[in-house]
Amino acid sequence: MSLAPLLDAAPAIPLHAFAAMAAFLLGSVQLAAPKGTLPHRTLGWIWVILMLVVALGSFWIHQIRLIGPWSPIHLLSIFTLIMLAAGVMAARTRNVRRHKITMVSMFCGALVVAGLFTFVPGRIMHAVVFGQ
Repeated sequence: MSLAPLLDAAPAIPLHAFAAMAAFLLGSVQLAAPKGTLPHRTLGWIWVILMLVVALGSFWIHQIRLIGPWSPIHLLSIFTLIMLAAGVMAARTRNVRRHKITMVSMFCGALVVAGLFTFVPGRIMHAVVFGQ
């Protein structure tokens, strides 16, 4: 395992990857910790900011080009931005059920599932974990 392939990539890629890893770790803590507390709200805002960095940062990554400089993963980024807003609004309006469903779904889809695809051979994270 070596971080060299990630650190040698264009600046948007390590920023995106480290923000995603931090969001994954923090999201895991959030899922296990008590809800509705001040720490939950504080860490939740940090998680939202990390997810904004992940989603917005992806628009400067163009490794997979299917439609001009874009790929289907950019649709996930747009969807993530919309769902972040929806999740925050649900929390602010005290719709706990919608907030929970939105945030857990985003964690699973945008971090876990999308994250697993980064380990496909030929991708940078595959080279980081498994070598060239």
